[in-house]
Amino acid sequence: MADEGRRGEEEGRGPGAAHQAFAVMECLLEKLKVLNYEEEVLAKHNMKYLSRHYFVSSPYLESNPGERFYMFTIIASWLINVAGRPFTEPQEYDEPNATVSNILAELRAFGLKVDFPPSKLKSGSGDHVCFVLDQLAEVALRRKRFSFKRPIYPTEATEEESVTEDAAELTLSKVEEELIEEPDHEDEENLMDLEALKFRTSHRSSSPGDILEPTVDAAEWYLEVERVLPQLKVTIRTDSKDWRIHMDQMHQHEDGIKSSLREAKSYLDKLLENIRKTLEKVSSREKYINNQLEHLIQEYRGAHAKRSQAKERYQEASGGVAERTRLLAEVSEELEKLKQEMEEKGSSMSDGAPVVKIKQSLTKLRQEIAQMDVRIGVVQHTLLQAKLKEKSDMTRDMHATNIPDFSSALA
Repeated sequence: MADEGRRGEEEGRGPGAAHQAFAVMECLLEKLKVLNYEEEVLAKHNMKYLSRHYFVSSPYLESNPGERFYMFTIIASWLINVAGRPFTEPQEYDEPNATVSNILAELRAFGLKVDFPPSKLKSGSGDHVCFVLDQLAEVALRRKRFSFKRPIYPTEATEEESVTEDAAELTLSKVEEELIEEPDHEDEENLMDLEALKFRTSHRSSSPGDILEPTVDAAEWYLEVERVLPQLKVTIRTDSKDWRIHMDQMHQHEDGIKSSLREAKSYLDKLLENIRKTLEKVSSREKYINNQLEHLIQEYRGAHAKRSQAKERYQEASGGVAERTRLLAEVSEELEKLKQEMEEKGSSMSDGAPVVKIKQSLTKLRQEIAQMDVRIGVVQHTLLQAKLKEKSDMTRDMHATNIPDFSSALA
């Protein structure tokens, strides 16, 4: 599903979207070289040089997600520092989510828009990784005040149109040039022999009669012709771009395909015929076996039906046994409960422990009642003393002799 979604997204962006990451990665590598990343990053961490498509996610490239993610974090932290913001260099065993979040936060701090989740960077390769590194490299280059300039192309002089010659045409000048360019010792010997032969024939006689009469042995002449004949052959160099050669090749391939098709068709026809015969034999053998085993099949079907009936009866019987087993279990459980109750009642009737407990409780109750009686007597005594004291105070007040003179006090 993820591959289909990615494919649909690439088709929506355009036919060249799948190769955009390769171009971005190549530009990124040039920017890193301008920033001297070989000495400041690779030499410092003892890392290998980046290839042109190192951070591109492709099934045709070797992939090591852990190494690529570590390389991505190291280069990103270095670019952030070069761009003018302090950033702690991540370690190999740091939390990937925290590292990616910090890098994206710094990217937003530079004013760049990030519209993808941090999980896109955890693989260490892909379009988003190339985008982040490329944007950080742009910021670092602006910090260094470096900018790429347009290339200046040199003016080229117009060349005279060369007249193309047909490769099939052969001129004497070309043959002479080829002979001059490729000298051979054997050719030199041939030339010497020809010169000697020419000198020898020229010194024979200058009269017409002597010229008409052959003076050289015919066998020797044939031997000389056979020896020189390979050097007299002229090969015409054909142009591979000529349409006539392509046509000849097409006709040759067509003839080869037709011949191969005829041979293959004959083999396939024979194979088809053999397959048909084999199928007919198989079907006839199948019919013969079915006829021979018909009574065994009938017996098997009858045995199968009897087995099904016996299985049904067994299931019914096993169902009744299960029901009776359940009832037996319930009765056994009730019997166990009754036994336990009877044992408890028998033990309570024969055991005097409850009577002892009752006696102890009565003794304790009597002690508590005696203590309560003592406390009640103390409280009554205290109350009586309080009443007597109050009565004595009232009697003393009534029999007081020193009655104050209220008249003098009023005067």
